[in-house]
Amino acid sequence: MIKYSKQRQAIKDQLANRGDHPTAETLYSELKASMPNLSIATVYRNLKQLEGMGEVLTIITDGATRYDYNVKPHAHFFCSRCGAVLDIDTDKGEIVKIGQSSFTGSIDGCEVKFYGLCPDCMAKSRA
Repeated sequence: MIKYSKQRQAIKDQLANRGDHPTAETLYSELKASMPNLSIATVYRNLKQLEGMGEVLTIITDGATRYDYNVKPHAHFFCSRCGAVLDIDTDKGEIVKIGQSSFTGSIDGCEVKFYGLCPDCMAKSRA
């Protein structure tokens, strides 16, 4: 068992209170003011530990690794304009059933990614 860490708890709290999927650098920048002794290496190490404990998900995007506090099965939306990564609540079980209906092997799960323009970019393009 990993012992309690004030830094890890702060990182976890910072992730829990947001809907986006920040990078380690973003979390570090936001926490640095309240934790002056925090290092970027500490942020990375604690994110890796949280991932290993099943408390955060890692999302690899074009050139950036982002972190998600929502570990329940869900899909992600990637904005092709601003790069935002947002959650989409989906029933992955239904998606697996669709895939399994035309596949003779065994499907254990899936990763679903949607692409397009996020609501903010859509609103800006209409303005």
